Amino acid sequence: LRMRGRHRSSYLGLLLLVSQLYQLGLENIPPITLAMLGLNAYLFLFPAAPLMKACVSVHQAYWSGEWRRLLLSPFHHADDMHLYFNMVSFVMKGIRLERRLGSVWFAYVLAVFSLLTGALYLALEAGLTQLTEDQSYSSACAVGFSGVIFALKVLSNHYHPGGVTYVMGFPVSNRYASWVELVLIHITAPGTSLIGHLAGILVGLLYTTGPLKKMMKMGAGELENFFLRYFDIPVKVPVGFGNSSKCNHDFDFNDGTSTYTGGMTEEEQLAAAIRNSLRETGWHRGRGWLQIITFATMTIFLIKSN
Repeated sequence: LRMRGRHRSSYLGLLLLVSQLYQLGLENIPPITLAMLGLNAYLFLFPAAPLMKACVSVHQAYWSGEWRRLLLSPFHHADDMHLYFNMVSFVMKGIRLERRLGSVWFAYVLAVFSLLTGALYLALEAGLTQLTEDQSYSSACAVGFSGVIFALKVLSNHYHPGGVTYVMGFPVSNRYASWVELVLIHITAPGTSLIGHLAGILVGLLYTTGPLKKMMKMGAGELENFFLRYFDIPVKVPVGFGNSSKCNHDFDFNDGTSTYTGGMTEEEQLAAAIRNSLRETGWHRGRGWLQIITFATMTIFLIKSN
């Protein structure tokens, strides 16, 4: 989201997010996806920096040397609804991708994508500043996880080819869905960062069709050698599956989405996942219940204190 000052939060988005998680069931969400969701929610409630010091721009990151903004900006959100929509979209992608790639590799992907999306955003904004001689591109400050989500959408479409996504009621091939959504979101929500979303798509393409995945494999190999050489600790970083046509039975799971995702929007997929979860597990959630109640209680307390 392109920053234009933080909106006053009503915490409605947090309550909606709690409701969605309650219905979906935390036990249906893989660990890294759940941890990333928790990190974003925590930093919304207890930000590591004021929002205008967490967003990333060419002026602040490059010219002022505030490179820590690359670490902060993906995990801070402008308001509660910004957080809600990003996290609902992320959970749907995370459920599928984490179980496809494995938790360790998915965590690696998220870390690399979070940094690289921000870095590419800065490069694109700097390039536009040079081409147009318009300094507003360098001062545009962006925040939020949506760039990473666009990158994950490219991965999801790569690993599940041949389907269609309904965008505003119109069927669009998965191959072009990210590009169509990029344009439509910018038209219908002018406050969003077109360049930030574009950076996410390009990072996703660098992974699926470019050299990024190979470079990440090399990095994982160097990490294994480092631990073995200096600490005598054998560490094995599992590599994510690269062949979208490969049938991997180790990851053939029933996550509540595999039987109904074709031709549905993400909102429809989430609703179907909720119905499937309720049929399979009923209303008794075990530890998931405790976590949901704790999160909801904390949210209500914060609402009352404000």
